[in-house]
Amino acid sequence: MKPELKLPGIAYGGDYNPEQWPEEVWAEDMRLMREAGVTMVSVGIFSWALLEPAEGEYDFSRMDKILDLLHENGIAADLATPTAAPPAWFFRKYPEALPVDRDGRRLSYGSRQTFCPSSPAYRRAALRITRAIADRYVGHPALAMWHVHNEYGCHNAECYCDTSAEAFRGWLRSRYADLAALNEAWGTTFWSQWYYDWDEILPPRATGAVPNPTHQLDWRRFCSDELLSLYVAERDVLRAAAPSIPATTNFMVMYNFDALDYWRWAPELDVLSNDHYLQSADPESQIDIAISGDLMRSLAGGPWLLMEHSTGAVNWQPVNRAKGPGELRRNALGHVARGADGIAYFQWRAAKAGAEQWHSAMLPHAGTDSRIWRDVVALGADLKALAEVRGSTGVAEVAIVWDWDARWAVELPSQPSEQVRFQDLVRAWYEPLWRAGVAVDFVRPDADLSRYRVVLAPSLYLVDDAGAANLTAFAERGGTLAVGFHSGAVDENCHVRLGGYPGAFREALGVRTDELFPLLPGESVGLSGGGTGTLWSERVRLSGAESIASYTSGPLTGVPAVTRNSLGAGATWYVATLPDPETLAALLDRIRAEAGVAPVRETVPGVEAVLRRGGDADYLFLINHTDAAAEVTVASDATELLTGKQAPGSVTVPAGETVVVREPRGV
Repeated sequence: MKPELKLPGIAYGGDYNPEQWPEEVWAEDMRLMREAGVTMVSVGIFSWALLEPAEGEYDFSRMDKILDLLHENGIAADLATPTAAPPAWFFRKYPEALPVDRDGRRLSYGSRQTFCPSSPAYRRAALRITRAIADRYVGHPALAMWHVHNEYGCHNAECYCDTSAEAFRGWLRSRYADLAALNEAWGTTFWSQWYYDWDEILPPRATGAVPNPTHQLDWRRFCSDELLSLYVAERDVLRAAAPSIPATTNFMVMYNFDALDYWRWAPELDVLSNDHYLQSADPESQIDIAISGDLMRSLAGGPWLLMEHSTGAVNWQPVNRAKGPGELRRNALGHVARGADGIAYFQWRAAKAGAEQWHSAMLPHAGTDSRIWRDVVALGADLKALAEVRGSTGVAEVAIVWDWDARWAVELPSQPSEQVRFQDLVRAWYEPLWRAGVAVDFVRPDADLSRYRVVLAPSLYLVDDAGAANLTAFAERGGTLAVGFHSGAVDENCHVRLGGYPGAFREALGVRTDELFPLLPGESVGLSGGGTGTLWSERVRLSGAESIASYTSGPLTGVPAVTRNSLGAGATWYVATLPDPETLAALLDRIRAEAGVAPVRETVPGVEAVLRRGGDADYLFLINHTDAAAEVTVASDATELLTGKQAPGSVTVPAGETVVVREPRGV
């Protein structure tokens, strides 16, 4: 059994960095944290230089005072190992630990995560300070959870130095055992890439032409595993010292981060945590919140923690947008709706100096006379009112296949179209379900699919035989499987599956494609029944399936674009283009209706309905993203948790607001 976080209700807080401020500020911090309803803060994340001013010499005086102060004020500590930011003295003594980029340049220290993940010197130093912190604070009453490192891979997911090259070769030896197997897997007869000695193998450094795709894919796998090994090493030190204290590290399940295979990471964490930040350029960033939350809940197999997000603007995008009225609350409760049992921000008090001085915080530069502070205090009261929601989880009958190998592989160079991006396709298919209020889980290709009625694979370019067989068997047993274009094309080694596309799914889908016709930017093709397709088309021939829609323009006029096939007790669909949003929504509505999948609750467009299921009640989150109030039908014995009011039969969700309804359910 993994240790659990033993905090009542929904945890609330953020990164606390009191070392950035004089001690006389700390008392005010405690008073204001109590006012805001803060229950847990992360401490020590970037404090290595202060905790270990010289190698093997420690100064815990400041951290002792901070933890004592937190305990005296009833605030739990998520105590970090500060290993994301080694101090300057470390790099002066061990310059070989600095990372090297693809072009062979050794980078300098002076920011964070400026280390090579394969560096023995870094690993020794990281484990040494982890052990010192564990020994010092293992019995401290404020300690509730260990926060290992911070955002693994955020800035140093890849290092191309000779030390990394040696570690990569060791990883390859473990994977392939001998060079004959590696040469076969990598297809090294192409371009005279055959390897006769392990030492000939290098990371995929900058070269004159396109690197070997399997080489690049294995490199991505290695880099994820190498960082995971660092997490496990630190966690094991902490676990040995305090077996009952859970350990976590903060994932980054958000739109623009793809460095780590979190399916491999998730089993190693006691508590799953995530950092999520909005993209200012996204006009409907609430959809990215939903995707992130659903993926985190799926990785965790239940509730999880939001370890970082922002009260307002961030500081690292081209334009850093402040949040609008009510957006702070909608964002936070949107994460809770999709399984978060804790809400935390970066950071508690906005920094006056340093690289993130223009990043918003719970206590902004303007102080307590600010909208952000009033929203922060109000959110603390909301989370306190939602205490009973803790531990409940989501219930979905639709699953979307998400695989990091497939994501990495489809975005390698020399594809039929560089416009095909995994995350964009997943969002395109997810968005109509979100708008319809349909609950979604994310799954691996080889997952247990027995709880689902519909499984969607919008982008599964790479799939191994076991994954393809598992998805096919799901349909044969009575499920509905829908597959997007360019899926099943290659195996786990990036080798093209011969005999026609879509490769691994050809027989299950009842179609065969002999040639691909990706579309140029801005180009589209008409579809029968109305609508258009963009991004992709292909010459599909029916071999058992029926045509649902065909191309009405372009060189493939009359060729099937969407097909349906009966398979065993179930059905399979193939979508050989990217339909416009309205057409794709109508298609997915048809697919889920045939499978008997209904929305969580009928709402007007723009009102998000999400359900968390507890032991004796359902918790319905209604988030209104529009500028008009909306009426939603609820159970006759429902209660609004945020107000305590009875809600017999219906509730009104004001414009821009959130309502959470408790609906009792017989056990």
